[in-house]
Formats: sequence, structure tokens, C-alpha cells
Amino acid sequence: MAVPGLKPFDVVCFLLALIVIFLAVIPVYGGAGDQDAISIKGESGTWVFPLDAEETVAVPGPLGDTVVEIRGGRARVLVSPCQNQTCVAAGSIHAHGQWTACLPNRVLVSVEGRGKKSEQGAEIDAAAW
Repeated sequence: MAVPGLKPFDVVCFLLALIVIFLAVIPVYGGAGDQDAISIKGESGTWVFPLDAEETVAVPGPLGDTVVEIRGGRARVLVSPCQNQTCVAAGSIHAHGQWTACLPNRVLVSVEGRGKKSEQGAEIDAAAW
């Protein structure tokens, strides 16, 4: 059943457009890269490590170095030069969407990626207050 006014070139263009859209969607919604990663952002740059890394990173900030530890699938602020140490007391993060920060030293640590969100989501909990 032919559509009036539709030429073979129109069909070819339509099919090519569908192929391009399909190829563009695969990397965005495909299964590759499902592993979560730890992102550490400071004034001097951004560091990204797999969640299963075993690393200790000193992140320079205006007050000094904030030390972030990644061990056993969790990340936490181990040492910070800030006065109130809320970031150290906040504990570790491990699930997609969780974050912790040393605001006086301008350091943000977050779990990013395509993994499942934690059961609590990315909500603020009592430890953050």
C-alpha cells in the first residue's frame, strides 16, 4: 500500500534517520558502564575512581588537604582541616546518588553512575544534619 506523494528517496531518508537514532540511543541507555564510580570534586580538579578501588586521595582546598578514603566499596572523608569535622562524622557512602562534602574546604564526594539508587534514594538523612 503506497502513500501518495512518498518517493523512494523519502523512505531511504526515513530509514537512515531511524538507524541514526537507534545508534545514538544504545550508548546512552545500553547496559555498558553500569558500575558506580566515586567522584571527588575540589577546587583543583575532579577525580573519578571505580567504587571497588582501594585508594586514599588528598584533595587540596583553601583550608588544607581533605583526605578521602575508598575501601571495600565505600568512600568516606577520613581527615579534614575544617573546624567542625561534620564531613568526617558523616561516615561512608556506597550507593548511587549518595554524597558527602566538606563545605568549608570545598570538597564534594559522590557516588555516580547508572547503578541502582540506594533504598533511601538521595535523601538527606540524620547523619547529614
